[in-house]
Amino acid sequence: IAQVPAGATLLEAARSVGLPVASACGADGVCARCGMRILDGADSILPETQRETEIKERNRVDADLRLACRVRIVAPLSATATYWG
Repeated sequence: IAQVPAGATLLEAARSVGLPVASACGADGVCARCGMRILDGADSILPETQRETEIKERNRVDADLRLACRVRIVAPLSATATYWG
């Protein structure tokens, strides 16, 4: 569980508690390696932008995943990455 200020990204939250998150673009939303599945609280985040959709399509990322560097946290949520055992 991470306590982060409202507006922090999901990527920042995960890293703040030591969870590894794949990213090769410096959190610029280009590489799409930070895809995460939102388990709970998806209704409290903004919908995916057209830019995020395009990045995911270009990088063949599952449509159900959200890019952690693009998701801003405004309320409690839980998420997972496929590589977190």
